[in-house]
Amino acid sequence: MADALKDIYTEEFIQDFGKKVKSAYSDFPREKFEESVLLPPWEELPLRARMHRIAESLGTCLPSNYQDALNILFSIEKECTGFPYLFFPDFVAAFGQNEEHLELSMDALKRFTKLSSSEFAIRPFILLNTEFTMKYMQTWSSDTNEHVRRLSSEGCRPRLPWSMDLPMFKKDPAPILKILENLKADPSLYVRKSVANNLNDIAKDHPEIVINTVKQWIGKNPDTDWILRQGCRTLIRKANPEALTLFGYSEMIEAKPLYKSASLTVRPEVLAIGDGCELTYSIDLDQDTSARIRIEYGIDFIKSNGRPSRKLFLLTDKTVSGKVTLTGSRKHSFADLTTRSHYPGIHQIVLLINGQEAAKTTLTLNV
Repeated sequence: MADALKDIYTEEFIQDFGKKVKSAYSDFPREKFEESVLLPPWEELPLRARMHRIAESLGTCLPSNYQDALNILFSIEKECTGFPYLFFPDFVAAFGQNEEHLELSMDALKRFTKLSSSEFAIRPFILLNTEFTMKYMQTWSSDTNEHVRRLSSEGCRPRLPWSMDLPMFKKDPAPILKILENLKADPSLYVRKSVANNLNDIAKDHPEIVINTVKQWIGKNPDTDWILRQGCRTLIRKANPEALTLFGYSEMIEAKPLYKSASLTVRPEVLAIGDGCELTYSIDLDQDTSARIRIEYGIDFIKSNGRPSRKLFLLTDKTVSGKVTLTGSRKHSFADLTTRSHYPGIHQIVLLINGQEAAKTTLTLNV
């Protein structure tokens, strides 16, 4: 996705933005700005690197006084809204980390996030001065603007995609949880999604902390319950027993299994990279009462080093009644993706019920 998104920064976009700045700052050297942005290897730069390049070029072409430079950006901010203008907050991160500028930078990030997002730009400040920045984040978590509240959560996610990790919060997420406490029943879905993603990040390093949080928060508000379910999605995929129980999934007890029999087949059994197959499954459930069932298939993809790495794919997640037979099929493509390359070899495919393997088969992938 990032490879495609970087193409929003066309030469025409850069020229148009230069005109906007020039309209607010008559001494702006438009040609110098455009040349510095498009300097090779511009075409090879990924999305975030392009944003940084634009921000850095602004820094060389706007007034050297940080407040004066910000005022120019403030004057055109309403013409520069949405995802493409994440380089406004990037400018703050690049030029506003001096101690005398920190309060001004916090105010600027709060302002810019309402029209775009400061979720990436806040992170260098968290690393620079965690206590100072998190005090602002805590205050923002009670702001009347949903974009500001979302920033308070999204900006401190331990593992925010496309950005640097925050190792101090991977080690101890307690400061984050104080913020999420204010947001756990937020009226905005936009904010609730961020809270759920933050919890999911935390669960990757501290499943026990997230499980305890669920126990404290669950059952008091439907919006909170939604956040908790989404925030525990990785734990559920990994069949964490406590997570499964908390969200109503039936336990897999050896003395009384959920099913009598299960089968999984694949056709064709031999195929080439780029081709697809069809998976067919059947499960005879053996329950006297209704049961919450999560059915997935996992493929042990062969990696470039020849070792397998499992990826799970959801088939269904629902409550079923009694003794029923569940059947279904799914087409799966082995075409290369930007996020996954395929390699030849024998691939094991497994059928999982509430995280436990119920059936398996193999296919052979050739070049």
